[in-house]
Amino acid sequence: QVQLVESGGGLVQAGGSLRLSCAGSGSIFSTNTMGWYRQAPGKQRDFVADITRGGSQNIADSVKGRFTISRDNGKNTVYLQMNSLKPEDSAVYYCFSVLRHGSYPQYWGQGTQVTVSS
Repeated sequence: QVQLVESGGGLVQAGGSLRLSCAGSGSIFSTNTMGWYRQAPGKQRDFVADITRGGSQNIADSVKGRFTISRDNGKNTVYLQMNSLKPEDSAVYYCFSVLRHGSYPQYWGQGTQVTVSS
């Protein structure tokens, strides 16, 4: 079993920055890949970025060049640095973990709200 606890969401003006954190506990295998999805009201949950313990990454085209994902394996924590934020980045951001890179998430965090004002 894995527990994921997110932090770092909030309200920011367009052009600003936020950093999200997600600390994982439990199975080291099930946290081989950690990352983020986001869901805006009335929309589907969309992939944002992920990273493996070995450092392999995927980042959605919609945030490439603005968002950076990183992790601290010793702390089993993944970070999402979000720069040049836009109002359309407003959403609930969900941390996830899964064993195999590219597979659908197995575990989810509770979500953290990010609101970008124009």
